[in-house]
Amino acid sequence: MNSRVKVVVTGAAGQIAYSLIPRLLDGKTFGDKTVDLVLVEIPQVVDKLEGVVMELEDSSFEHMGVVSYTDNFEEAARDADWFLLVGSIPRGIVYEGKKIEERSDLLKINGGIFVAQGEAIGKYGKANAKVLVVGNPANTNALIGKKSSGVNTQLWMAMTMLDSSRAKSVISKKLGCSIVDVKKMIIWGNHSPTMYPDVENAQVGNKSVGVIVDDMDWVENEFLPTVQQRGKAVIDARGASSATSAAKAALDTVIACEKPTKAGDCFSAAVASDGAYDVPEGLICGYPLMTMEDGSVEIIRDIALSEFAKSKFALSIAELESERDAVKHLL
Repeated sequence: MNSRVKVVVTGAAGQIAYSLIPRLLDGKTFGDKTVDLVLVEIPQVVDKLEGVVMELEDSSFEHMGVVSYTDNFEEAARDADWFLLVGSIPRGIVYEGKKIEERSDLLKINGGIFVAQGEAIGKYGKANAKVLVVGNPANTNALIGKKSSGVNTQLWMAMTMLDSSRAKSVISKKLGCSIVDVKKMIIWGNHSPTMYPDVENAQVGNKSVGVIVDDMDWVENEFLPTVQQRGKAVIDARGASSATSAAKAALDTVIACEKPTKAGDCFSAAVASDGAYDVPEGLICGYPLMTMEDGSVEIIRDIALSEFAKSKFALSIAELESERDAVKHLL
């Protein structure tokens, strides 16, 4: 096994990255591997990364390799194993004189960013590189990037682990159990308020959470809205979007891809559909996944969905198709 791993992080001067970057080096995310980091930012703020690098050096991380920073993504991408694409234009900022509020605006603005990054990853990244898109709208940003890369052996994912963690938290509170007892928490569809967190296939003690709760009114009117709208609730409460929890979810996704999945469990991320569960081919869709012994990541294909689940999942698929159509000129 390679004793070194090269990781590229975009949006490296932002709040999510500030929580994320040190934990890439702590020996938990990549085990005993030496981690070489390239931190990427836009030219206007790239100089701030000097201070981040200084802090990393001062932290004396045992597993820290070569750490550098740049505003040149192509340069950063050379021979990289992992890309954590945290950077994107966020909702709520003023861009070219307009406050960005609508998802359609985010798609338009961020599309060009992910075309360029996808091309660079395809050209310069390793053939088996793994790419996690954190910046929203994550699924369609990942779709644009994957199409632009043109390298089918690279794994492109959009992060739904944060939604999975939020759903586990709600379930653990409801049942009075530890969050570690909640297994098979699947997020179907888009990382958006249309996502479907699957309470029926989630398990505690090898029993369906849906069966344990036995209250579809709670599922539909409390559980689903709470998970689906949690991002907005965080913004309303703290005046800024999720940072610490988003960073933790990104790390958990990397860890899930670095270790074989335990038998009977799965993890959530959005990957390109090959038609599984009747999702149109190519859409970056939230699925139940497992990491195999050889490091490949596969869709788990034997999950049964109730009619209720199918109806909720269909709403998210329709949104993903709509987003794809809105950026078809980039595909």
